Amino acid sequence: MTAAPETWSERADLAQRSLDLLWGAPWPQLLHNAHPVRDESTFNYWWLAHVIDCRLDAYRRTGDPRWLEAARETARNIPERNGGSLFNDYMDDMLWYALALLRLVEADEPGGEQALSDVEQIWQHVIAHGWTDIHGPSMSWRRQQPDYKNTPANGPFIILGARLARRTGRPERLHRAAAAMDWLGEHLVREDGFVWDGLGREGGDAVDTDWRFTYNQGLMIGACVELFRTTGEGSWLDLGQRTAETSVRELARDGVFVRDGADLDDRAPDVDGGDTGLFKGIWYRYARELLAERDVPAVHDLVCSSTDALWRHGTTTLAAAGAADAAPAHAPDELVLRPGDDWRRPAPREVGYSTHLSAIMATEARASLPGGH
Repeated sequence: MTAAPETWSERADLAQRSLDLLWGAPWPQLLHNAHPVRDESTFNYWWLAHVIDCRLDAYRRTGDPRWLEAARETARNIPERNGGSLFNDYMDDMLWYALALLRLVEADEPGGEQALSDVEQIWQHVIAHGWTDIHGPSMSWRRQQPDYKNTPANGPFIILGARLARRTGRPERLHRAAAAMDWLGEHLVREDGFVWDGLGREGGDAVDTDWRFTYNQGLMIGACVELFRTTGEGSWLDLGQRTAETSVRELARDGVFVRDGADLDDRAPDVDGGDTGLFKGIWYRYARELLAERDVPAVHDLVCSSTDALWRHGTTTLAAAGAADAAPAHAPDELVLRPGDDWRRPAPREVGYSTHLSAIMATEARASLPGGH
């Protein structure tokens, strides 16, 4: 077996490379949905948006241009597989893509003019097709359900609006983001900061209090951090810290997050992945941003304890796991990271690459901590 990496920066490199070794697919598929390969019929638009973010995390950490090119390649892959269009029916999907593209613009200047144009087009599109006054001014989840409002749509909208306001100097972007944040706080945030998923999913105005997901907490954390960075108001960090600490208390066990949606999905017990596999990665992405602004011991400790568990139970050899058909050149005994959704135990038989993206985000967050390299 190849030598195991010792630093978290080296481990983050291994996590990034494992995505290609285990899920790499010929263009235009780019990544197989599952390992081992199963059904390829689903085009996971929003998973690919997070692949861009993950590649940019590696580029930010290393400065290696191959990661920037990998981000560019994934950004091209989405519209090509989407019939040449930036748009679909889901506001959250498009907002995730816009957030990743805006980061690509900032990493790729002055070559990111087209990506910035795409961000602007998505921003205008979601306002035109997703913003309504139903249940109060806020973003709908998808075009077909204008009365279903949720955190997954409003969270990334707030983050994008705040970042665009800083970049463009246009205050109306911040005003719209603040309105969405007001709505979110009024309808879906508990007094202790815990964030519910949505309301009106089945008509009416009932809140889905049985849906307890890490990514809703992560989106609230991220929204607070970006509003702080845009306005300079420290109270936003107070709110973000409150949600972060509550989410650790409510959703983690033994220093690791429990599997999102374990009691809501109908997956086979030996299959991990699907959309819920990506949820906790979003928590790690924005917890990392909170820690960049403020020391929150409970969050720092959870990042450390959970990535320790991830590494302990998620590593194997490429020979044991099996390489993908478009894997880059590799040694047969190369070490890879192949975790499941529960980092307290080894991965099951089948794992979606959504699950691996969460592992990449967590590992990149660990590598960003002081002493993490």
